[in-house]
Amino acid sequence: MHEDELDIDDSLVGRLIAGQFPQWAGLPLRRLESSGTENAMFRLGADKVVRLPRHPRAVEAIAHELRWLPRLGPALPAASPEPLGRGEPGDGFPWPWSVYTWLDGRNPVPGRLEEPRLLAEDLAAYLTALRGIDASEGPPGCRGVPPAARDPFLREALAQLAGRVDTAAVTKVWEEALRAPEHTGPPVWAHGDLMAGNLLVTGGRLSAVIDFGTVGVGDPAVDLIGAWCLLPAEARGFFREAVGAGDAEWARARGWALSIAVVALPYYWETNPPVAENSRYVIGEILTEGV
Repeated sequence: MHEDELDIDDSLVGRLIAGQFPQWAGLPLRRLESSGTENAMFRLGADKVVRLPRHPRAVEAIAHELRWLPRLGPALPAASPEPLGRGEPGDGFPWPWSVYTWLDGRNPVPGRLEEPRLLAEDLAAYLTALRGIDASEGPPGCRGVPPAARDPFLREALAQLAGRVDTAAVTKVWEEALRAPEHTGPPVWAHGDLMAGNLLVTGGRLSAVIDFGTVGVGDPAVDLIGAWCLLPAEARGFFREAVGAGDAEWARARGWALSIAVVALPYYWETNPPVAENSRYVIGEILTEGV
């Protein structure tokens, strides 16, 4: 998916485990099929998962997540991965990596949710709890910023998508988000990447949230992207009411959802079809809804 991505296979991960965590060396190891773009994941035994950054830009998130996840996870209503070990560079692998507890569940499929309203309720409760955690010492979130910070990236991606999406309609919705007033309240915690691939459901209900590499404090509007990236239109209003989002926050959130999808689409058009398909879904949902 990335020009600077490393080749990570079972043999490499097995050597890393044997050298740094010999107590787990005899456990079965298999790579997990995933549309994730930042980390390669390997299931280790029955109750562990190994995550290794695929490329240099994913490395910083390892230490970031290991620092903040133990503080945030216990205060949240859905399960979070428990860090079990931090791996160091070795055996030809140049970066830190990590071992976590395995969490059961499956990723929800946008457009094919079992219990859309119940999932919206769970997601709203999760965000309410996350926003309620003391953020006074939290790090600035890389996505806790106004949508305008994404403007150059969206414009560049949109130019690449001419003839493949309705660029005029996308621009109209995007410029509405840019006109929305900025967040004026105190900075609060936001996960930053609450896409379907970072959520696990069991029986249609939210059971776990994973990948805290983008967690930080700032404008929490980015955490409402699930309204378009996951929930159907009939559950969207309920979700908005449950989280108490006003017009400005909702407009910023829609802009974030749109910008993430538009920027990802040309980049992953050929290299990651599931991500590209999801991006097209999100764009379609937003344009169908209108401004």
